[in-house]
Formats: sequence, C-alpha cells, structure tokens
Amino acid sequence: MIRRMAIDERGATNPIPQFPAGFLWGVSTSAHQIEGAVDERERSVWDAFTAEPGSVKDGSTAEVACDHYHRYPEDVALLAGLGVTAYRFSVSWPRVNAPNGLDFYDRLVDELCAAGVQPVPTLFHWDLPVGLDWLDRDTADRLAEYVSVVAERLGDRVRKWITLNEPAEHTLLGHALGTHAPGKRLLFDALPVAHHQLLAHGQAVRALRAAGATDVGIANSHGPTWPASREQADLEAADFYDLLLNRLFADPLLLGAYPDGIGELMPGDVSADLKVISEPLDFYGVNYYAPTRVGAPQGTEIEFGGVTMPAELPFSVRQVEGVPTTDFGWPVVPEGLTELLTGLRERYGDRLPPIVITENGCSYEGVDDQERIAYLDGHIRALHRAMEAGVDVRGYFVWSLLDNFEWAEGYARRFGLVHVDFDDVTTLTRTPKASYGWLRDVLRAQG
Repeated sequence: MIRRMAIDERGATNPIPQFPAGFLWGVSTSAHQIEGAVDERERSVWDAFTAEPGSVKDGSTAEVACDHYHRYPEDVALLAGLGVTAYRFSVSWPRVNAPNGLDFYDRLVDELCAAGVQPVPTLFHWDLPVGLDWLDRDTADRLAEYVSVVAERLGDRVRKWITLNEPAEHTLLGHALGTHAPGKRLLFDALPVAHHQLLAHGQAVRALRAAGATDVGIANSHGPTWPASREQADLEAADFYDLLLNRLFADPLLLGAYPDGIGELMPGDVSADLKVISEPLDFYGVNYYAPTRVGAPQGTEIEFGGVTMPAELPFSVRQVEGVPTTDFGWPVVPEGLTELLTGLRERYGDRLPPIVITENGCSYEGVDDQERIAYLDGHIRALHRAMEAGVDVRGYFVWSLLDNFEWAEGYARRFGLVHVDFDDVTTLTRTPKASYGWLRDVLRAQG
C-alpha cells in the first residue's frame, strides 16, 4: 500500500506528458538471454563462449535462463497486464536451424496476437550459430537465407521487423576486445565484422521486402560522446570514439557512405556493398543508455561498465561526474537522449527515417525499484522534449521485461520490470516490480 501510494502521488503531481495517438509502447528481450531450452536448438557462439572458464563473471550459462521457451504464456500475460502495445523479442537463428525450431515462434506470435500485443521480432541478436563467423563475407548470405525462412513462416502475422541488434557492440565487445562471444581480441582488425554485419542487414532488408514486409528497420546503439576537456588531444580522441561507435554504423545506412578514411579499410567492393547496406528503411531503431565521456589515452588498462579497455586504444573512457549511476556503473543522464535525438536529426536531416527507441533501461537490484522508476520517468520526459523539438519518434521500448542472463555479467545485473528468482530453477518465479506497476499506470494514462 505504501509503495503504490508513492507511485500514485508521483504521477498525480507531475504526470508524464501525453504522446501522440498511435505511439508504440513496448518492452524488449532477446532469445539467448531468456529462452533457455538449449537442447531444443543448435549451439551458438554464446554457448561456446560461456563454456570457457572465466568468460562469464559468475560462471553461469543461459542453458535455462528464464525458461521463456516453456513459460511464454505466463510472460505474454505479464505483457498484457502491463498494457504495452508491442513486444520486441529476438528470433534465435540456432533454434530456427533445429528441427521444428520455428514452431516455438509460431506459438509465441499467436499468443501475442491473441493478447492484443504486436510482435516485433529482431532477427539477429548476437547468437550466431557455431560454425559461422562474421569475419567471413559468406555469413551475410547465410543470414539472408535464414531471414527468408522466418519471414515466410511469420510474415502473415508480423508487420514490424528489426534486422540486427547493436552491430557496434557485437563488433567491439565480441571481436575487438573479446569480452563477449565469440571472444576474439582483434582490435582494429575487427572492422570487417562491422562491414559484414551491415551488409547482412542490407541483404536482410531485401529478403524481407521480397517476402512482402513494409515496415523494416534496424536497432543501432547510440549515445552522445562528450570530450573529457577542450584540450585538442581529448577532442580528437572523443571524435574518433564517436566515429567508431556512432557514425561507422549510421552513415553507411543513412548516407550510403562510410565516414572519411574508413571505407578503404573495409573488405570487398565497398561501393557496390553500400548500395545494399543503404536500402531504404521504414524506421530507425535507437538503443540508448547513457552518454560517454572520452579523453586521450592514459597508457593503462581501464575498467569501465564491466568492460576492460586495453591501454593501446587511441582513447580512454572516463567517468561522467556529478550524476547518479546505475548498479552497472552507467551514468544516468536523461537529457543525453534529447541531445542524441536532436543530433541525429541535425546530422542526417531528411535521410533519417522515423525513429523508434528500441531499448532504454537500467540495472538496479530489488523489487521496490524506485531508482528504475526515476530513470524511466526522466527518459520518457527527455524523449518527449526531443519530439517537441521536431524529432519524429514513433515508439519507445523498455529494456527489459524480465531479469535475464546479462551476457558476460551472468545473472548479476537486473534490468527487468519483472523480478525472476534464479535461485529456484524449478519455479523461476516472476514478481512484478514497482516499476512494472508504475509503467502500467503511465500507459493507462496515455490511453
């Protein structure tokens, strides 16, 4: 009763502004992080990675995770109770490769449609089948073939599609720094991975169009890059970081060209590939968590947000001072979302499709998660301010519905609106947090 009164009083004194009719409200998850049922699919690079001692900080795996594969009706009921209009999930390529693997997604999509929740599948969210490698150009062709299979099966009920999730992080963490699967430490030799993922995206768009899809986008991670100072060395380091994490993955999609100096480092016939990569999009998905403060290299390894940055990088990531942080150590800066969105509009102009915030969320412990409520409240308001400034935003998805397997952090980081009891794998009890109730009330007020 006390917790509910606090939520009601907050909403009554300072209600969330009204968003346009038809604005898409949703939550996001990914297959490897929640599904479990590892014996019902082929192995992925994440299965191989987590089998290596020391790869995951708590030594855990996603063999069971939230057991969403078996408990999806309960999870869809949570979505319906929350009142979201859409659910962004990912399709597991290794599961689709297994006999009858698409049957699960048939059942899930049917359950969502029956509950009045729009299914929004992401077709690749890092769980590459073992035996494939993003260093190989052929992997882009294989992804397009897989996408065609999924679209043929689900396209009669799915209207909105996302090709890839965060190719920047998959390149940096999985192939440059080795802290994510497949655990490669290639540093700048990982650039072909970026190119092949972008090429795969373009081929996936073409495959979806051939299957009749009319609402196709990508989910790219973005955040403002703030120089540590106005010193020239810090400005140059911040500009290079921004190129690697933002422009390298947006310019080819939206401008049909790599940033200056990057195209010649990519493999193959880049000009021909860019025509595929820049296939027109119906929306541009943005995953936002925080800005990054960047300065000149400091000559030592730096641990930041769970990632070890090697000393030889030409930049160093610094703390954003004077703001709260999440349990992950990430800065909480809602105004960074407004800055990011207005900056994207200024950079890309008419080439920028309508935006959907495909991920935004935070890691906090506890069921009475008032910090998460404050985080979401601030970011939804920041999103509204960007829209008032003229940015065309059509939807907002919270990460995440459930506490889950948080990649190399294992189960130590909790992003969910719903608590999952990982201590009892026989029940994996779901308990809606205070933030679930808060967001439910916000959505009711939005109509």
